[in-house]
Amino acid sequence: MIAIIIASHGDFATGLLQSATMIFGKQTEIKTVTFQPNEGPDDLKTKYQLALDSFEPDAPVLFLVDLWGGSPFNVASQLAAPHLDRMAVLTGVNLPILIDAFTIRDQPLAKVVSHLETSGQRGIRHLELTSDDEEDDLL
Repeated sequence: MIAIIIASHGDFATGLLQSATMIFGKQTEIKTVTFQPNEGPDDLKTKYQLALDSFEPDAPVLFLVDLWGGSPFNVASQLAAPHLDRMAVLTGVNLPILIDAFTIRDQPLAKVVSHLETSGQRGIRHLELTSDDEEDDLL
C-alpha cells in the first residue's frame, strides 16, 4: 500500500485529512506536514523525514502537496528525486484528489499518479444552469 504525505503552507494539510477522514474513514500510513510562517526548508525536511521514518522501509510514498514551486514542493522534490522508483510528488492537492488517492492506493505508484492527475483535472467543474432564462440566480 502506498504511504501518503499531505503537505501544505499553513494548516491546510491537517484540515484536508480531517475532512477526508470524515468522508472516507480513518486511514493508515498517512501523515501531514505543515509549513508554518516561522519555519524554513530545514524544518520541512525534518518533518518530512519524521513522516518517512514512520512508514515501512522502502514503502512507496506519494507526496500530495499544495503548490508547485512552494517550499513544501521543493523540499519534497529533493527528498523524492533520488527515489523516483518508489516516491512521487503531486501538486494541487484538494479533497477530491485525496479521497480518490485513498481508493486506489493499493495500485502501483505510477498508475496512481497518472490517475490522480487526470481525475484532479476532471474534478474542476463549474455550475451550468440549464434554464432557458440566461439570468444567473446565484449571483
